[in-house]
Amino acid sequence: MRIDKFLKVSRILKRRTVAREAADAGKISVNGREVKPAYRLKVGDEVEIAFANGSLRFRVLELKETVKKDEAASLYEVLP
Repeated sequence: MRIDKFLKVSRILKRRTVAREAADAGKISVNGREVKPAYRLKVGDEVEIAFANGSLRFRVLELKETVKKDEAASLYEVLP
């Protein structure tokens, strides 16, 4: 699954276009490497997103095309 779609489905970022812009700006890295919006995410990948007030690191646990709002957090695990 593409990283921009995963960020939208998992509700980490609100819209896919926001995820695409963040990747184009170099604010998303997977396993320590900066990635583009079309990067194919795999289970077990560690993703870091840089925000203005810090960053979020998480590990991908599951890839699904659609999930309910309550289940979105089960797709990833936040890392310290």
